[in-house]
Amino acid sequence: MSTDQPPPGPDAPRDRDSSDPSAEHPRANGSPYGERAAGTDPYAGMPPLGHLGRRLIARIIDALLIGIPVGLVMSVVVGGYDPVDGNVRSTTVTLVYVLVYFLYEGLMLTRDGQTVGKKAMRIRVAILANGQPPVGQAGWVRAAVYALPEIVPCCGFLFWLINVLWCTWDRPYRQCLHDKAAKTVVVSAVP
Repeated sequence: MSTDQPPPGPDAPRDRDSSDPSAEHPRANGSPYGERAAGTDPYAGMPPLGHLGRRLIARIIDALLIGIPVGLVMSVVVGGYDPVDGNVRSTTVTLVYVLVYFLYEGLMLTRDGQTVGKKAMRIRVAILANGQPPVGQAGWVRAAVYALPEIVPCCGFLFWLINVLWCTWDRPYRQCLHDKAAKTVVVSAVP
């Protein structure tokens, strides 16, 4: 948003850089979880939504942060890794990577709502209802719905792909399916 524009009104899209006209018309009376009383937007008072580009870069940073060490250790342990070959070695490496990523994300999110990638990109995960970090079950549910479906052969990757692309068309909160499952939203970490 340019500084020469007036501040957005109460019905303006929350992500401030959205040019999508459908962002101005929230579903289900402002909530993806059902009807709410008029004027009780759970997002009111939170920082702007995290930009999709920042979210993508944060995921890439986290994937490299976990993938490189896991790949190196597993290459030594199982004696090489070919991701195209569907043998026991590649399945084992994939399984270990998914479990390590799940533990990493779950622990980081339940601590303060940020992974290393999210900290670098200055975004954080917040509970939609109150803006607090997703401590406890919400952080683990979000991590599980993001990481664990890849364990399921074939359809796990398809679910993961739909999950991460969901935020590109979801309105008004730009949530992925793992956000919807945990009732979280990604917001800017700087006011």
